[in-house]
This record gives sequence, C-alpha cells and structure tokens, in this order.
Amino acid sequence: MLRAFGTGFAVIGFMKINIVPPKKFPLVALAFCAGMLAFAQNASATRQPLPSTPTPTLAFNDTHVVGTITPASPADAGDVVNYVNFMIGLAPGGSGDFLAPPPPPNNIQHITRSSNLFGSLPTATVTGVSGGGTTIDLGAGGVFTYLFAKYDGQNDRSLVWNVADLSGMITIPADGPLGHGLSGWILFGPGGGQGVPDGGATVILLGAGLGALGMVRRYLKI
Repeated sequence: MLRAFGTGFAVIGFMKINIVPPKKFPLVALAFCAGMLAFAQNASATRQPLPSTPTPTLAFNDTHVVGTITPASPADAGDVVNYVNFMIGLAPGGSGDFLAPPPPPNNIQHITRSSNLFGSLPTATVTGVSGGGTTIDLGAGGVFTYLFAKYDGQNDRSLVWNVADLSGMITIPADGPLGHGLSGWILFGPGGGQGVPDGGATVILLGAGLGALGMVRRYLKI
C-alpha cells in the first residue's frame, strides 16, 4: 500500500497476524498446559543436592538392627558373610544355630534375627572394607547393605545393621550390649546405587508436551 506524505510516498507493508479462532481456544490452552506439565515433570526429576544432616548414630535397639551373633568367631569377612546370610534367612524375631569352623564344639554360632521388618533383604557379599573405629564412612550411599560389628571376642554379642538407606559418616557404639569394647567392623554388599526415580513416565510426558506444542504452532498458522 502507498500512502502520500507531502511530495513523497512511503511504502507500508502488510503484516500477517495469526488470530486463533474462538472455537480453537480450548484446544490450544489444553495443549499449552500439557507442554508445561511435561517440562515441569522433567525439571523435577533433576537431582538436587540435599541439605547436610547430622551424623547418624546406630544403636543396639534401633530400626536398622538385623540381628545378633554369638560368639561370631572366626570373625573374618569370609566367615561372617555366611553368618549374615543365615541371619537374613530367619523369620523376624526367630533364632537358630549355624555350624561354622573351627571343628566342634567351638563351631556353633547362636544367631538371632530382630523383629524389625525390611522387606526383601539381598544376599550379603564380601566387599573387603573393614576397620576398627566407631566412625564409618559409607560414601555416597547405595554401596553397602550390611554392617557387622564385633565386640570383645566371645564375651559379648556382635551386631548386624542394615545400612542400605544410609550414606556419609555414621557412628556405632564403642561398647557392646554387655559392655565390652569394639573389636572391629566389616561392611558387606551388595550395592544398589541411588539413581533419580524417573523411569519412562517423564520421557512419555516430555514427548506428549513437545507434541502438544507442535499442535499449537500448527493451529496458529491456520
């Protein structure tokens, strides 16, 4: 279109403006909301750093206790892993005797399962991680499942805790249930890893959202 200004002319172009017909507003709004929901869901699955928490202290009567072993000797990892697997095979609150080296009569392990419920407990595996102090570093978590602590030879009870849901630094008692000092501890696997709970739901929602946004663009062009 030409428009005169004094003695000259100016060229004014026509701009095409897409206007959504009123009958299509609900569909466009629905598609937009679906897209926003998908992106919000995807963002919420992004792992965020957790605030620091105090170092947890395990006790002899807390909900992490799997059971006790007496006398827990020998106490090397290759023997203890068998004690632990016998323990998790017992019913909650049950007990039994496990026969282990050395030869009789010193090969009987009195093993008791606590009444704590853990769901399905995985078979213990040797990790080669052990120590003697009361402070233990579990790392980022998801690496160890069981913690075995032996107290003063055959004069006290040894404890097994389920540490699958713990991470970082933890502490255990310096003295056993009968008052004798800590001899050492061993960590057992398996490690389950701690990924972000995502799965296919976020992928499906994200795809639906992108498709919805594509519909918005198509209807705006009509």
